[in-house]
Amino acid sequence: MSDDVEPGFVRVRFDLSYDGTDFSGWARQPNGRRTVQGEIEDALKTVTRSGVMFPLTVAGRTDAGVHARGQVATADLPEAVWAEHQEKLLKRLAGRLPRDVRVWSAVEAPAGFNARFAAIWRRYAYRVTDRACGVDPLMRGHVLWHDWPLDVDAMNAAAAGLVGEHDFAAYCKKREGATTIRTLQELSLVRGDDGIITATVRADAFCHNMVRSLIGAMLFVGDGHRPVEWPAKVLAAGVRDSSVHVVKPHGLTLEEVGYPADELLAARSKEARNVRTLPGAACC
Repeated sequence: MSDDVEPGFVRVRFDLSYDGTDFSGWARQPNGRRTVQGEIEDALKTVTRSGVMFPLTVAGRTDAGVHARGQVATADLPEAVWAEHQEKLLKRLAGRLPRDVRVWSAVEAPAGFNARFAAIWRRYAYRVTDRACGVDPLMRGHVLWHDWPLDVDAMNAAAAGLVGEHDFAAYCKKREGATTIRTLQELSLVRGDDGIITATVRADAFCHNMVRSLIGAMLFVGDGHRPVEWPAKVLAAGVRDSSVHVVKPHGLTLEEVGYPADELLAARSKEARNVRTLPGAACC
């Protein structure tokens, strides 16, 4: 999706959430598997009676089984369609969409808004419990059970060595032509009164499997299988490490996406499209 809206169209921002349990991820797939994008695009086509699909651009393409509480997406709708349906669009979508995905807001986006490239951070939460009795049955689809006692202080000490701008190749599934340099703004863990440990992971962007790999490393430290210094050493090695375990997706939720002030949206989108290198890295 371009940052510029074609004449005669309106860019609409959708704020939404979904339970990822029964979805094969966000992105529509050619094999007909059930996806969040597919459900929403099909619903938009139906409720607007347009006969055409309005493609969605999303802030973060979540994997199969991953949930979202604060996902953001956009679609460019013809001005006439938006004028006719905007007042009743949310109610009509609620009647058409399955119960595991909801659109909470649909508003005209400011100039230069791009759900993906204009974002300055994404915040995820990963929830895990080490209680001997396991996970509350009502939370089983959103909390991982780790059957070793976890030391949260040790995990936070290990996390401190990963915060900042780094090449996270050791914690990512490499994609052709894509950089693995990211700025990890926060990685912290807190144990609640209910025994659930919530890891907050916030970065300007994430590469594939990055959050779940980072959590896998933290769990190895927390249960004593690895020393506190180990995750930083893996990071410094700069290559995918087979000893880094990618944890299951159901404990992961995209909680929130942050954007700059309206007047900075266009500049942010342009910046985000640049391929990053670390200071001092060779250019070729």
